[in-house]
Order: sequence, then C-alpha cells, then structure tokens
Amino acid sequence: MAWWGKALGGAFGFMMGGPLGALIGIAFGHNFDRGLGSVMADAELKPGEQERVQAAFFTATFSVMGHVAKADGRVTRQEIQMAEAVMSHMGLDAEVRDSAKRLFNEGKADDFPLDEVLDQFKREVHRRSTLIQMFLEIQLQAAYADGKLDAAEEQLLEQICRRLGVPLALLHRLEQMMNAGFGQAGYQAPGQPRHETTLDEAYTIIGVNRKSTDAEVKKAYRRLMSQHHPDKLVAKGLPEQMIEDATEKTQQIKDAYEQIKASRGLK
Repeated sequence: MAWWGKALGGAFGFMMGGPLGALIGIAFGHNFDRGLGSVMADAELKPGEQERVQAAFFTATFSVMGHVAKADGRVTRQEIQMAEAVMSHMGLDAEVRDSAKRLFNEGKADDFPLDEVLDQFKREVHRRSTLIQMFLEIQLQAAYADGKLDAAEEQLLEQICRRLGVPLALLHRLEQMMNAGFGQAGYQAPGQPRHETTLDEAYTIIGVNRKSTDAEVKKAYRRLMSQHHPDKLVAKGLPEQMIEDATEKTQQIKDAYEQIKASRGLK
C-alpha cells in the first residue's frame, strides 16, 4: 500500500512529532485518528527510513511551497496553478490532493514555523543531498510560476538554503537552469506554447559553456543524470508519484546533451 494510503487509513502515525507531525495532523484531519491499531507498527519507523522520508518530503514540499508563494505578500493564480500541477504530477487522488492543499495553505500563514520545518526535514532525510536538491528545485519552480523571481522570493530561497546547508552557489546554478526552461515543461498552463530550448540554454542546463571541452560536457551530463535518475531518487525516499517530474527532467537533460553533441558533430 502506498504511504498516503496508510495515511488515509490512520496509520500515518509515524510518531514523527515536531512541526512536520503537527502539519500531518492538520493535512489529514479526520483521517488522522483512524486505524489506531496499526500505529504501533509504524511507530517503529526511524528517521531515514524510506516511508518516513517520503512522508517528510511530501509534508515539507507542499507547506514550504505555500510559504514561498506568499513571500512577495500575495499568492498569484499562477502560483496556485503551479501547486496544483505538482499535485497532478504526483497522481494524488482527490482526498490526498485536498491534504496537499491544506499543507499549502498552512505554509501561507504568517506564523508558519519555516526554520523548524526545514530543520526537521533535514533530519528526517538524513542529509540526502539529491533529495534536498529536488526539494529546492520544486520550490524554485513554484517561485518561477509567475515568470519571474522577485527579491523577496530570492531572499526566502537563500534562507531555505542556509537552513538546509545548501551552498548558495547551487541555488544560483539552479536559478540559471530554471531561466533556461529546466523543469518547467510539465507545469505550463494549458494552451501555452512549448518552450524550445536554444543551444545556449542547453549549455546552461548541462552546466557548461561553449568553451568547455567534450570531456567536460560529458562529465557534467553524467553527473546531472545521476542526480536526477528517477529510480535512485525513489530509492532515497522521493514519493513514487513524483517520478514523472524526475523522468521529465532527465529527458530534458538528455535532450540538451544531444543538442550540444549535434552542434559539435559528436556521436
């Protein structure tokens, strides 16, 4: 049974405690106290175990996304659509989608305990750098939902990075990738024309430039593919229903690499 199936059965009592545990209780509302007979089994799950990591990732992702959306003082329709698009990509059924929306709304509250949520999230994922990067990418995608990143959003994202121990250089690198269209294809509004990646954008996505050697291009490509490989991410605790997002990103990385290879006459 999927982890959110357990949640709706009342066995989402991972006894996580802390701000994430409180958010889980709010998100699943009346479902949270059902099936208490199975709670003791789930209570044995320790920080770092896959199902617990999945629960932490889900809870932190949508609550922090709401906080990022509110960073500039208001939540735009594009930002709400972005959150809904992520939910759609996860294949959430109506009841669990409602829970994700409640998490998003909790994140918009003025008293949202951002630092405490991030501290616990970091502990729960046991500093899995690939998961933390995926979490940050999703927050960036949300921030870029209205087509720009304003100063308040930038400041908040830097705060998130510092709390999670992520170098600001990585944040700026991810911003460059987002500006090149990375990770945005799956979240375009209906009817919006598909972004065609230019050669310069392809280099930006891979993290190299026109002066880079063929060996440097290949090395950067392989590193990115390893970081975004869907199976590896799921094994580390990415909720399985987020695999489509990871798969789309790996395809975009492959397409950018093929575009660079073609321009260089490489096979």
